[in-house]
Amino acid sequence: MRHYGPAVLLTLVGAAILRVSAFSELYLRYVQAGLRPYLVVSGVVLVLLGVVVAVLARAAWERDGHDDVQGGDDHDQGGDGRDQGGDDQDLGHGHEHGPAGPRVAWLLTLPALALLLFPPPALGSYSAQREADQRAAQGVGTFPALPAGDPVDLSLGEFGSRAVYDSGRSLDGRTIRLTGFVTQDGDGTWYVTRLLVSCCAADASTARAEVRGADAPPVDTWVTVTGTWRPEGALGSDAAWPPVVDATSVRQVAQPDNPYEKR
Repeated sequence: MRHYGPAVLLTLVGAAILRVSAFSELYLRYVQAGLRPYLVVSGVVLVLLGVVVAVLARAAWERDGHDDVQGGDDHDQGGDGRDQGGDDQDLGHGHEHGPAGPRVAWLLTLPALALLLFPPPALGSYSAQREADQRAAQGVGTFPALPAGDPVDLSLGEFGSRAVYDSGRSLDGRTIRLTGFVTQDGDGTWYVTRLLVSCCAADASTARAEVRGADAPPVDTWVTVTGTWRPEGALGSDAAWPPVVDATSVRQVAQPDNPYEKR
């Protein structure tokens, strides 16, 4: 069975990738939607490689076993009992040092099984709080007008950009609606938060808005906050970050299929 270790590992990894990309939306926890075709192709290739490696391992095992038996027959025809005993030792020696590899290599299947059976969740409050409040330098300027009608749905990234940098104050007098998960400081201040990604979860950064006027739901709960922007600090200053929203309602919602916003 040890001959098939690499084949099993390749197949498990490929199956895990196909599970999260081809047969579910779980891949959105880790990468952007546009990368789905590449994940599916990668999963298929790994499964096919696993099958090929298994076939080759089987062929090699049968070939080696056949050669050993033939070697023993040759000696049987040309020697006495001592030669036969030597053949037995040679046969055992050949099998002991076959291409099976160390048994500890089977431990490599554990991460693949974990990915297949227990896919990791999306990044949450822990990752968001570890993210230092570092933002790319942006100049203060005007932004395009918001769509007509209230409330207007905004991403956390767009809300933060308009609140901190928009000299046209396009958020003034508007009712806005934000969706994200709950994070909280040690002093009880809480935020509606979203992680922004360019490619995948590895490059995630944080967008958040402080929520006032409503009790904090449990950390990591997904909520939709409706309310109005409260200006704080001068435009482009540290005092303006994070932006503040005075909540008129906070509603718990299910985590969306894609928990991240496009940066």
